[in-house]
Amino acid sequence: MDLRIGYGYDVHAFEAGSGLVLGGVHIPYSKSLKGHSDADVLLHAITDALLGSLALGDIGTHFPDTDSGYKGADSLVLLRRAYQLVIDRGYKLANLDATVVAEQPKLNPVIPKMIEEISGVLDCESNQLSIKATTGEKMGFVGREEGIAAQAVVLVKNG
Repeated sequence: MDLRIGYGYDVHAFEAGSGLVLGGVHIPYSKSLKGHSDADVLLHAITDALLGSLALGDIGTHFPDTDSGYKGADSLVLLRRAYQLVIDRGYKLANLDATVVAEQPKLNPVIPKMIEEISGVLDCESNQLSIKATTGEKMGFVGREEGIAAQAVVLVKNG
């Protein structure tokens, strides 16, 4: 069995708004995340990890922010398209481990819904996905509540 590992990392700054999208879930909040698409920092990290696992470039290569067609795009759709590239090469997800770093909003209550959304797109069982949330302990741009970061690692297998 051929195994490949991919890693993804993304950050988005906050801007004025009334909510954000993380892991495909709309979360009411006093701010939004700034981005060309829906700025779903978690799905962007996962998408990059999947693309990276097979050396397929990154999210910006496949869905450039210079293309107006991706303005406001649903990142679940982008994730689905990236995962199709993985499937087309004969691979499928073995497991995913991701961490969101944010002071606010508190994410633990919505993590089960994130797992449900993502497992639906990646056609996998919920026990193949681990999504965790932590804070920046008041340090750096995350600690100052200027934005959110996310990291993801995937293992894909051939066959």
